[in-house]
Amino acid sequence: MPRVLRRGQALLRRLLSARSPSSASSALECCNQNVSYTVQLRSLSAEGREQSKAEEHDYGDKNIKQNDFALQQALDQITSAFGEDSIMWLNHAYGRKEVPVISTGSFALDTALGIGGLPKGRVVEIYGPEASGKTTLALHVIAEAQKSGGNCAFIDAEHALDPALAESIGVKAEHMLLSQPDCGEQALGLADILIRSGSIDVVVVDSVAALVPKTELDGEMGDAHVALQARLMSQALRKLSHSLSRSRTILLFINQVRSKLSTFSGFGVPAEVTCGGNALKFYASVRMNIKRIGLIKKFEESHVTGYWCANSSQDCEEQTCSSI
Repeated sequence: MPRVLRRGQALLRRLLSARSPSSASSALECCNQNVSYTVQLRSLSAEGREQSKAEEHDYGDKNIKQNDFALQQALDQITSAFGEDSIMWLNHAYGRKEVPVISTGSFALDTALGIGGLPKGRVVEIYGPEASGKTTLALHVIAEAQKSGGNCAFIDAEHALDPALAESIGVKAEHMLLSQPDCGEQALGLADILIRSGSIDVVVVDSVAALVPKTELDGEMGDAHVALQARLMSQALRKLSHSLSRSRTILLFINQVRSKLSTFSGFGVPAEVTCGGNALKFYASVRMNIKRIGLIKKFEESHVTGYWCANSSQDCEEQTCSSI
């Protein structure tokens, strides 16, 4: 635009050079007025853009203030209705980033878990075939918890706990509670009461397969009871998960495996499934599959070796071997 105006001024000078000086000067004054008008228009447009940006910024600040005020009102309403600790900011909810753990008694297994042991306040599942060392590993966890001065409970639904084996592993009998319930509802009810007390570090349930529902016990042998145990486990885990996070108690389930004949693995072997439905798979933060891969004979004693663990709280899936 300035270039066009300059060219116009030059043409006017040439055209008016033959005319009188007064007419030439008047034409130049008109051109200068036009230039001044264009400069004023440009300045006004720039001021308008700056003013619109400032108005948008002020409008955004007002929206942010309104959103903060509405959020604070919602938080006050939630606190008055459900309690002070019902909702909080994440940095206030978890002061420590590291999850407190209890060692398994095996350095190799603690390393494979990724966090140095079993996380407190979570559900843990140990499953595998028979005579693979599931109960032995659970007793090792109890012994490690007792070394820190904690109290533990062992719910023996199979009625098969060997006190001599527990003492040989290092379990202190005076700091471990033992219960042998009659039915699954009683076993899970005992676990719920112990967890809510907040004074127990580890609760072991041995095993999920032995948690027989009361309806099945009262019925006749051979009666069909469809998914009673799965519904019992699903209901219990829904109730227990809330109490576990507050009491920092480890709820350790020992589970058995069954062959699923309708599904086969890549080698033509029936796939293995755990008992008690699928609810425990979702609620468990750590699932350890123990398999016996060999026997180490030393002084005429046999030791089972081999762990396979999957820790969902650390997103790791690793295999390790250790003698138990």
